[in-house]
Amino acid sequence: MAANTVTPAVPVIPAPASAAGGPKLALPLPVLHTTVLDWYEANARDLPWRTPDASPWAVMVSEFMLQQTPVKRVLPVWETWLERWPTPADLAAEAPGEAVRLWGRLGYPRRALRLHAAAVAITTEHGGEVPDDHATLLSLPGVGEYTAAAVASFAFRQRHVVLDTNVRRVFARAVTGVEYPAQATTAAERRTATALLPDAAATAATWAVGVMELGALVCTARGPECGDCPLFTVCAWQRAGCPPYEGPARRGQTYEGTDRQVRGKLLAVLRDAHDTVPQALLDAVWPDAVQRARALDGLVADGLVEPVEQGVYRLPR
Repeated sequence: MAANTVTPAVPVIPAPASAAGGPKLALPLPVLHTTVLDWYEANARDLPWRTPDASPWAVMVSEFMLQQTPVKRVLPVWETWLERWPTPADLAAEAPGEAVRLWGRLGYPRRALRLHAAAVAITTEHGGEVPDDHATLLSLPGVGEYTAAAVASFAFRQRHVVLDTNVRRVFARAVTGVEYPAQATTAAERRTATALLPDAAATAATWAVGVMELGALVCTARGPECGDCPLFTVCAWQRAGCPPYEGPARRGQTYEGTDRQVRGKLLAVLRDAHDTVPQALLDAVWPDAVQRARALDGLVADGLVEPVEQGVYRLPR
């Protein structure tokens, strides 16, 4: 991508909501929207869940899988999933353990159970069609505020605030002038996102995914490509001299040697077995018996593994 040549506006022009504590911007809102939307049109990744013929179910599956997981890892699993279960009813007809099996190594496998539970609810309560109403989406198992807003926006082209980590980081830098957002979403962030949302539903839906893409490709957590950013010359963080983050320490996620790693190894044995698994096979995957037992107990408590009898386990049915 070429370096940007956006010309900043001379005055700081408040957004319409500024009187109520909303953001102040160095661009009028229509110009800000056009700038980001034009960038997105030119730079958006070609992803199958973004195509016009992608079903609401395909979009929902992608949103479950993309939580805390990069696109390159999600793509092959998403494609396999939709080939096997192209509708919620197809998934609902299978045992939940099959969802865990096909989830593979995406991580956080409870998402597979939640997606299966959502498929059952969609099939039994909504005629097999993903609901297009935000409140109804929010009532589905495993669907939180972000997922409900994302599905309503991306699948049904509705006007909703969609706040994921990438969007929050873009707004933190471009609008608030800080390097990183708070650890958890704040009311102030929601007010900012609401004030910046375009009025037209279809435009708002594209804006939501456009800002998200900007955060994923350019305004990244580490090593942002600021020279390629369409908001470079109007970014509040740039204008402030890129002050370093001063909030609470940002802890990186560890994996090696953790219970998460042990859980993954235990699940891998169960996924590959396609039947019951004796304790001896599970014992072979990790030398620390105490940690191994703790991880296995956690998998059972989470519903990811079922004890069949003493010392015999399987994926849930």
